[in-house]
Amino acid sequence: MKVLVLNSGSSSIKYQLFDMRDESVLAGGSIEQIGEPGSHLSHSLRTGQIEMAKTVRTLPVPDHRQGFQLIASVLRETGALTDTGELKGIGHRVVHGGEQFKEPTRVTPEVLAAIRSLIPLAPLHNPANLLGMEVAMESAPAVPQVAVFDTAFHQTIPPHAYRYAIPKRLYEAHQVRRYGFHGTSHRYVAKKAAEFLHKPLETLNLISLHLGNGASAAAIQQGKCIDTSMGLTPLEGLIMGTRCGDLDPAIIFYLARETQLSCEEIESILNKESGLKGICGVNDMRSVGELAAGGDPEARLAIAMYCYRIKKYIGAYHAVLGGLDGLIFTGGIGEHADFIRAGCCEGLDHLGLAMNNGKNLGHQEGCSALESGTGRVKILVIPTNEELEIAEQTVACLEAD
Repeated sequence: MKVLVLNSGSSSIKYQLFDMRDESVLAGGSIEQIGEPGSHLSHSLRTGQIEMAKTVRTLPVPDHRQGFQLIASVLRETGALTDTGELKGIGHRVVHGGEQFKEPTRVTPEVLAAIRSLIPLAPLHNPANLLGMEVAMESAPAVPQVAVFDTAFHQTIPPHAYRYAIPKRLYEAHQVRRYGFHGTSHRYVAKKAAEFLHKPLETLNLISLHLGNGASAAAIQQGKCIDTSMGLTPLEGLIMGTRCGDLDPAIIFYLARETQLSCEEIESILNKESGLKGICGVNDMRSVGELAAGGDPEARLAIAMYCYRIKKYIGAYHAVLGGLDGLIFTGGIGEHADFIRAGCCEGLDHLGLAMNNGKNLGHQEGCSALESGTGRVKILVIPTNEELEIAEQTVACLEAD
């Protein structure tokens, strides 16, 4: 019952090996800077949640094929996986599944072709995800492979929420609609919230806030996503580390006219130079918090803007859900930045969101509830685990075949 989870990027491979009998992590790590000078492997051997040994090697890794072979080799050397024949399956993170993929799917040549056809929707991510699947299939041809899509959880969003008010022909010819991302994380923390509250997920209305360098919100009604903040791409929605989030689209045309910047240059600015970085010069929320604590006005503005945008989504999703049972904070910022959690909930008592400031202080370990006694809505911090969710979905997909 061992499952290997792979997340293949353009110059990296991240991996975790699970024993699905108890969902424990046996080993994990990453290969970074593939094909570049300074490529290196980080690998840790684990027993449950405890890291027993960690190694870091700098060595040439010219391509993903050799990267996968290196992963297999280090898993053998450490005794975590003596042979790929021990694997029940390999689960792959795939960023974009378009409208074709609503569930995890066993990888076949037809599935690879369908994912390849979606490259225009995710030109930076899907090619790397495809490469990882192809290399893994070549290297371990007897092991079943499963694609798990970031967009799949959001495929229950109804047309009135996923369509944009643009000509229908653009939707039909070019698939221009809201897809949403971080779906694997939103699905995982929604399930964990139901477990924590000892209630069936199908009875709960939840808002999930995945807050990291990328950030998104999801409205989850009786276990199904009915709206999410990211759109055709991960650029829409909340303010992020370097992405602007919601923006008047006419700004793009205005900048093109006034600055003579190309579409590519403006796209790069909105994705890589905006968000927190654009407001105060740094994109790591820990650094933003330190600057704000020291009195930096731009950092304080960045935090105020960040929390204000999230508040607007909380209010909107509360309205469309018709009531709320739980608000979930997850991701690096959601789990660790108490001042962001406080800022997002400040002034929302009328919606039943009243935070206990004492419970909120500091880093939260495991699942925890932060609401005060007067709050009708549970305020939860739930650590996400996208790799475990991919492993669980891989097993479910293979056992359903």
